[in-house]
Amino acid sequence: MSDNNKSHASTPGKRFMRLAGMTASITGKVMSNSVKSLIGSTEEKAEARSDMYSEIGKQIANTLGEMKGAVMKVGQIASQYQDIFPPEIAAAMSKLQKEAPPMPFNIIEQQIIRELGAKPHEKFLEFDEKPFAAASIGQVHRAKLHTGEDVIVKVQYPGVDECCESDLKHLRMALKLAGVIKLSKELQEQLFDEIRVSLHAELDYLQEAINLEEFHHFHRHDNKVIIPRVFADYTSKRVLTLSYEGGDDLSTARHYPAAVRNDIGQRLFQVLCEQMYHLHALHCDSHPGNFAFRVDGSIVIYDFGCVKRLSPFLVGEMKRLVKAALVNDYATVEAALRDLGIRTHVGPEVPPEYYLEWIEILLAPIQNHVFDFAHSKVHEQVLAKVKSLMKYWDSFQPSADTMMVNRAIGGHYWNFVNLGVHTNLGQPLQGYL
Repeated sequence: MSDNNKSHASTPGKRFMRLAGMTASITGKVMSNSVKSLIGSTEEKAEARSDMYSEIGKQIANTLGEMKGAVMKVGQIASQYQDIFPPEIAAAMSKLQKEAPPMPFNIIEQQIIRELGAKPHEKFLEFDEKPFAAASIGQVHRAKLHTGEDVIVKVQYPGVDECCESDLKHLRMALKLAGVIKLSKELQEQLFDEIRVSLHAELDYLQEAINLEEFHHFHRHDNKVIIPRVFADYTSKRVLTLSYEGGDDLSTARHYPAAVRNDIGQRLFQVLCEQMYHLHALHCDSHPGNFAFRVDGSIVIYDFGCVKRLSPFLVGEMKRLVKAALVNDYATVEAALRDLGIRTHVGPEVPPEYYLEWIEILLAPIQNHVFDFAHSKVHEQVLAKVKSLMKYWDSFQPSADTMMVNRAIGGHYWNFVNLGVHTNLGQPLQGYL
């Protein structure tokens, strides 16, 4: 094993010491800011806190990125639940969403022997030793079955499942001691339980196989929504074998003709709404690497390890919230946010103008008009309003129920931006609402 891969497999003790050092440094920054916050106007205090969170975010991202492996995966998942953290920290941690270096083939081979009972070149007619893709907890290889079918084989790195639970505990403790997560103990439990469930679901390839079959059946009536088939005889808890469904990545698809890109955008939005409002189960990992595209407007969806089951109450409240926001009914927006547990009963009173400003920004892409995602300023407008958000920080809190939904929607926003979609999403949305 290379030195690089040895660093991925560092002991729990070494990982804990790295996180402990990060915690001490962050705690020092928080204490220093507390002293500074004793003077200055409300706006100056908010700006100082924003600068502090930017520094903390960079430190967390750098530490977890260097540690790689299991702890990097924990950081990736946490970074996608942006409601947990101040926006500056969430933005800094988003850089963890990148491919990790692959593991040597001998490690992958031993894992397949343990899981499937035979060497890759015995179990499969052909098996490409060079990985097709690599991530923080596993990697994917192209292969061919003895029946001649082309497949991909997703192999989880050895020991990752044992490491992730302790890494999650250590990261939570580090953030709690540093005072970055200012939530009640009860809400912290709910939020980290949600992350823990998501984490273990991504590590259980048998559950992912069940998810794949469910979503494959649900979308069967649209031949342009392609979900890989599972080969059960070549699948275990840590090895998942699927039909190879090829397509172009987003960087290639962004050069498709505008009509095709708009068609893809409409289809992605339709898939999102149908899963949310009809299936009540949502494919939540909308990272661009989990999609492929074809010039006929088809989309291929990969990686069903992260699926959120939505209760009828949650679906109803989300409909109520969006419908009220679309007509600038800020009173109903606030009532829905309270029912969802997002608007707290503490903190300063939130004026109507505050809601209306955010509604204007966040709902611009889904109003009943053509929206040009290629030139969208929504993300820039959100960042520009971050400092005003600090003023009402105690008036809102994340909701465990909506974290994964926000993760899916936020990821798709960036997919639309990068594809340069130019279309009216408000019109189809009305049908679902």
